[in-house]
Amino acid sequence: MLSLLTYQGYFGSIDIRQEDACLYGKLEFISDLIIYEGESFAEINNAFQQAVDDYLATCKRSKKTPELPCKGTFNVRLGYDIHIRAAVAARTAGIKLNEFARQALEAKLSSVT
Repeated sequence: MLSLLTYQGYFGSIDIRQEDACLYGKLEFISDLIIYEGESFAEINNAFQQAVDDYLATCKRSKKTPELPCKGTFNVRLGYDIHIRAAVAARTAGIKLNEFARQALEAKLSSVT
C-alpha cells in the first residue's frame, strides 16, 4: 500500500533510490513538476512541506493561480461492455451516467477509507 504525504491540500509521494538510500518524491495530482528529497522520514516530510510552501509562494510572486490537486473531472476508459452496462443501469435508475459513476465511486471509497 502506497502512503502519501499531505500538507495544505497537496499530496506528495515517497520513493527510495536504492543506490544511495535517498528518499525522494514529487507533488502528486498536479501537472507542475515539484520534487524534493531527504535522508529520513522527518527530512523528506519537511522537504515536502517546504516544496509546497515554495510552490505556493512562487505562484503568488508570479501572479499564477496554484494548480489544485485534481480538478473534479476525469475521463475513464471502461471498454464497451462496462460502459453499456453502466449506461443501462443509470437509465434504469433514472439518473445520468455521470451521477451513476459518482455514486459507484463514492460507495467503493466508503468501503476502503
